[in-house]
Amino acid sequence: MQYTDVFIEFWEQVKQSVEEERFAKLTMAKTIGKPNLKNIFVRPVYSNDGFMVLLKLRYRSRETEDIEQKLTLDEAFPILQKYLKTSFFSVLLFTTTKDVTFKINKKGAGSITEGLPTFTNITQAEIGDN
Repeated sequence: MQYTDVFIEFWEQVKQSVEEERFAKLTMAKTIGKPNLKNIFVRPVYSNDGFMVLLKLRYRSRETEDIEQKLTLDEAFPILQKYLKTSFFSVLLFTTTKDVTFKINKKGAGSITEGLPTFTNITQAEIGDN
């Protein structure tokens, strides 16, 4: 199945984990080649404005400053989506009940696998947090 369709299915699991208060963290890893962008993290931030996420772009080069943005989940989606297959082959969703991995293979097909949870509780992100 085309990776874009599978990523939408994966994103539904992300939204469901937020609604059920199970979302712990999301990570984009497995870079394509050796780009300056090392990985992307999405961590929960609970505020009076409702659920937000801290989106952090981490760079390899010390000369490039990491970028942090506080966004809604809907605002984070297109940012993450644009890095698929251009910079990253996989996205890992960590929840308190399971880990879900989205991968793109060399032919451009997407897949979703599930495993045991890495996190048993949720740690809220703080601006400037690693």
